[in-house]
Amino acid sequence: MQRDYFDRVHFWGRISSVTALAVMLGIPLSISLHFGIWPQAAGVLNGLLKIIPMFWSIAVIEVLTYAPLLGAGGTYLSFVTGNISNLKLPCAINAMQNAKVSPSSEEGEVISTIAVASSSITTTLIIAVGVLAFSPLLPVITAEDSAIAPAFKQVVPALFGALGAGYFSKHFKISLVPIAAGVLILLVFPALPVGTLIPVTVIISLLGAHLSYKHTQKKEKKRQNQA
Repeated sequence: MQRDYFDRVHFWGRISSVTALAVMLGIPLSISLHFGIWPQAAGVLNGLLKIIPMFWSIAVIEVLTYAPLLGAGGTYLSFVTGNISNLKLPCAINAMQNAKVSPSSEEGEVISTIAVASSSITTTLIIAVGVLAFSPLLPVITAEDSAIAPAFKQVVPALFGALGAGYFSKHFKISLVPIAAGVLILLVFPALPVGTLIPVTVIISLLGAHLSYKHTQKKEKKRQNQA
């Protein structure tokens, strides 16, 4: 049963990924074919050389970092619909935490997939309603002299702050190292992309938790020897 489930997840996941890629590439291709205007190869190559080293490395790091947390189904859905670090990953983690399941478990796989799918549907509906309902108001409420304009710049920090506060309060000791490392990295490299900062702090978190565990074990062993 489990084998059949994952076979179907990978089958439809690959189809959806290839279809999404074809659609994204098909739009500029269709425009070029319709108007008979093609970008110059030298300009495209020059632009790619500037972004490929960064984005390709980030793409590989994100897959290796997010996939264990999102599971197979959640990973396919997230990378097709996008906005992983801002919405999909927090939704999946919050859902698994509320259900009290591990990301690496079968239950976590199902909960993560449902959470990501629900987030994608909800996001699409909210965006559609927001575009229709708030288009006349957006220029007014987002203007620089608007009283609530600063709030629009703090949506992502507020989202991650609310999710992170629960984890930090439960695991205060092991959260100090990655928080301090993240702050220090941003002080030195303030323009560092989130896609790079997250994997770096994840690695630091793992190392910090491992060292903390070893230190605790050493203290416990020492206490037992003294007893």
